[in-house]
Amino acid sequence: MAITSANQLELLQTAEAVAREKMIDPNLVVEAMEESLARAAKSRYGSEMDIRVSIDRKTGRATFTRVRTVVEDDALENYQAEMTVEQAKQLLDDPKVGDTFSEEVPPVEMGRIAAQSAKQVILQKVREAERDRQFEEFQDRAGTIINGVVKREEYGNVIVDIGRGEAILRRNEKIGRESYRPNDRIRCYIKDVRREPRGPQIFLSRTAPEFMAELFKMEVPEIYDGIIEIKAVARDPGSRAKIAVISYDNSIDPVGACVGMRGSRVQAVVNELQGEKIDIIPWNEDQATFLVNALQPAEVSKVVIDEEANRIEVVVPDEQLSLAIGRRGQNVRLASQLTGLDIDIMTEAEESERRQAEFAERTKLFMDTLDLDEFFAQLLVSEGFTSLEEVAYVEQDELLVIDGVDEGTAAELQARARDYLEAQNKKALDHARELGVEDSLVEFEGLTPQMLEALAEDSVKTLEDFATCADWELAGGWTTENGERKKDEGVLEKFDVSLEEAQHLVMTARIQLGWVDPADLEPEVVAEETTEEEAEA
Repeated sequence: MAITSANQLELLQTAEAVAREKMIDPNLVVEAMEESLARAAKSRYGSEMDIRVSIDRKTGRATFTRVRTVVEDDALENYQAEMTVEQAKQLLDDPKVGDTFSEEVPPVEMGRIAAQSAKQVILQKVREAERDRQFEEFQDRAGTIINGVVKREEYGNVIVDIGRGEAILRRNEKIGRESYRPNDRIRCYIKDVRREPRGPQIFLSRTAPEFMAELFKMEVPEIYDGIIEIKAVARDPGSRAKIAVISYDNSIDPVGACVGMRGSRVQAVVNELQGEKIDIIPWNEDQATFLVNALQPAEVSKVVIDEEANRIEVVVPDEQLSLAIGRRGQNVRLASQLTGLDIDIMTEAEESERRQAEFAERTKLFMDTLDLDEFFAQLLVSEGFTSLEEVAYVEQDELLVIDGVDEGTAAELQARARDYLEAQNKKALDHARELGVEDSLVEFEGLTPQMLEALAEDSVKTLEDFATCADWELAGGWTTENGERKKDEGVLEKFDVSLEEAQHLVMTARIQLGWVDPADLEPEVVAEETTEEEAEA
């Protein structure tokens, strides 16, 4: 098949038709045709030749060109596509390495096999262009809701027709009791779009918290307009969910706007999610207030926040315990996801028992160590003293506010506390030395005698031993094995050494030993450490 003038316009018409059908750029189809013609020409003139084809975008005329590149004498490998500078002087004026010489060659006759090969190249190029267009289109739509039609179900996964392609709704992304048949309409959230060799893979979800947030955005105009913002969503798909909202307009109630007239707005979302119960909660910057709201419908008596451990204790009336926890722990689990805090729930009776036990324990500590009677020890505990260190090193004025304590009594109390602590420190340090702790570790700043004793018992006896420790070995941490989280006990964990403090201690030891040059540390890390040291000072 020769490319005659009659066929020339037909090439462009074919390119435009294919591009229109596949919704891709016509130039991509023409480029594929150029490549396929060049491939056919190489099979005619020789595969070692550099044959290029250019199709005029207006007339459709195909021009076949042989290209030769100028290379160094010792780099000449392909005589058909390359030539030396000396050879090029016969064809070019003042040739340089890298210059090219082009000459037009006669068009080729395309036989049946060449035509079939050209067709395959064009189809492959068109398919690749179509995949790229599909990926770019759906990549921009990730994070939005899409409507589709169920095509089939494979091993529990639902294949969905979304117009210009197919998407997959995996079994674990379906709401538990949902089932679909071919041609059912379905609404899903585009969770992820990935580029893969077989084409773009579009993953859908109906269990993602973002799906619920997008549904509310569709039903509540105030959310779409940005007057109301969804701050957090927690879901137990198909069963129950909690959504925290805030209004930036004082005249609009965020909860009421999301519920709608007679519950019309929230009911539309509930119907889409197969009857999933939804608690709409006002968001609050104050963690305690937000948590009280999140645990609705249960009533909360008291909230105690431990910011360092990122934990929170909630005290509820005895009769509210089951309601606060919820069926199979659902209510407290969702509240924990919503607030991002670990929540411990206890009844008022349990909290009272714990307080009494702590009071008795601290009273006994002061009676045994400071040689006090029970009444005086209870006075100290009542005033908020929890440890000997507090008594020993607190400002004396804080002791003078206790009934019956004058300056002489306060001085005596502090002297006894300091004597006891010094004795304990000496005992711990002596024991550590007996176990083989060297002076290099004893003189290292930041470790107490009790810490040295604990390190010695764990065979950490020199500064070199300490510098080889990992931060989690000192402060403790968690590891995951076979999907289960396991606690790793740290050597210094009982002394409330945090992971950051452990990192700082280990890095300081390595710098002192010359293992690490401070100049090699990242500026950000050095700046953070300096800030921490200034704060401690």
